[in-house]
Amino acid sequence: MGTLQAVKGMNDVLGEETPRWQRLEARFRERTALYGYEEVRTPIVEPTALFLRSIGETTDIVEKEMYTFADKGDATLTLRPEGTASAVRAYLEHTVYAKQPVTKWTYTGAMFRRERPAKGRYRQFHQAGAEVYGDPGPYVDAEMIDMIVAFLADIGIRDIEVLVNSLGGPETRPAYTTALVAYLSPLRASLCGDCQRRIDTNPLRVLDCKVEHDRAVAAQAPSVVEFLTPADKEHFDNLQRTLDALGTPYRVEPRLVRGLDYYTRTLFEVKGRGGGLGAQDTVCGGGRYDGLVEQLGGQSTPAIGFAMGIERLLMMMEQPVAQPNIDVFIIAASPAELVEATKIARDLRQGGVRTDADLRGQSMKSQMRRADKSGARLALVVGSDEVTRSVVQLKDLIEKTQTEVPRADLLPRVRATLALVEAK
Repeated sequence: MGTLQAVKGMNDVLGEETPRWQRLEARFRERTALYGYEEVRTPIVEPTALFLRSIGETTDIVEKEMYTFADKGDATLTLRPEGTASAVRAYLEHTVYAKQPVTKWTYTGAMFRRERPAKGRYRQFHQAGAEVYGDPGPYVDAEMIDMIVAFLADIGIRDIEVLVNSLGGPETRPAYTTALVAYLSPLRASLCGDCQRRIDTNPLRVLDCKVEHDRAVAAQAPSVVEFLTPADKEHFDNLQRTLDALGTPYRVEPRLVRGLDYYTRTLFEVKGRGGGLGAQDTVCGGGRYDGLVEQLGGQSTPAIGFAMGIERLLMMMEQPVAQPNIDVFIIAASPAELVEATKIARDLRQGGVRTDADLRGQSMKSQMRRADKSGARLALVVGSDEVTRSVVQLKDLIEKTQTEVPRADLLPRVRATLALVEAK
């Protein structure tokens, strides 16, 4: 039997890669906390009906990409393809709307879509996102976009383009859809098979087609902005006015649509110009979904949210200088000192010092090699004489110095040495 491998498009994240993930996720939590967001964690598996009702049965996600299966009972379950539907389900199931007038949530986690794997596009991918319930905007819309730009700057990504549009509300969308179908119908035969079908099932998705000819056709289509009702236009104007006041750079893109049916009014995308992403250059997308809470059984509730692809952001982030995972490596001169080495490691860890030890009873030479490769600044050598006299040998692996330290003074001495190193 051959070596088992991960499912195509679902990738391992190994130890040397995880610090970058942790840094990104920490910065995201820090930035969103400044705006009053709380974290929500939802299950990876949800009832399939949740996504059929929220995302839309004629979307590519539902028609082609969802991982859906029957469990051992009668239920049909789906690995979540996006985070908003699960957040709305949790918002309703736990009657959060009755506890606070405005709810701000963030999340991070794995999503699943059976797409064709490509650079920046995976079948298991990870997103960081946020949702706001109870605020009709447009000021919260602008604040959210500005928060995203600030977060990207936090992680060193500044070469971006922010696109905004409005799909309007319940009156605008049908009027625009009618005009769009009237424009597309005479051109149906020249479009790709998917877009020919979309004219009848989901015309707005034609504007998002990646086929070059169809993109040229979409570029000449009527603009949704021309069909906005006075109330929708006022909302969109105030969004732009607030972004201008915040100094947040953006560009109005009238052909911008999103791949999910639940969006209304404000839409936005952030595109990155770095990381060699090519066609997969959208790193963040979101917008309003004022009808989704009601659609899933709740009361009419204004809402807005976004999600950003963590893998794509990591491609755009600068590679940081590698940082060691540990500060101290403990070396036992012989197997007889392994118990003492274990005790010293425990005491240092309890004192907040990142510590490792080779407890296999290897030779001193082998342990020293491992200490050098570990990246630790300090090594502690414990032999039979040191145990008898209750001391340890403290080696600075960079300065190549060695000092004998009483066991009772070890923790403060190690802390002081590491603090001096950080201060340099």
